[in-house]
Amino acid sequence: MTSRPFDVDSFLLRPLTARIATNGPTVRPVWFLWEEGAFWILTGPWARLFDRVSADPAVALVVDECEPATGLVRQVIARGRAELVPFDVPRGRRKLVRYLGADETRWDERFVGYLYDDPARRGTTWLRLKPESLAVQDLSYAVTP
Repeated sequence: MTSRPFDVDSFLLRPLTARIATNGPTVRPVWFLWEEGAFWILTGPWARLFDRVSADPAVALVVDECEPATGLVRQVIARGRAELVPFDVPRGRRKLVRYLGADETRWDERFVGYLYDDPARRGTTWLRLKPESLAVQDLSYAVTP
């Protein structure tokens, strides 16, 4: 099976769910923002992800889609060392709007809190993964009727 090229940036701009793996191993689903050639994932001291990355920043992340009805199968696999960086509200809003829509009045209260609570008090942090390697594959296939 040969992989075909596709527009990775357009793919990663979609509100897909990624899975991030940390040493342990532990794998968990996450929402992400793809900006500046990096994955941005909201975390903080309330999350095990925060503690795991603090202890060992080596991570792997996969974003994929599989549509058996159409034969669409694409994946992006990133590996590298994550870093915990200060939270900024504009980036946080961009990330949440992509998954929850622009109307903040319709958001669950816990998501609104990330934007309006003091990030220092809450401990809200970005996990930033600028991939050291990025494997991109289109494994789509033809569906016969």
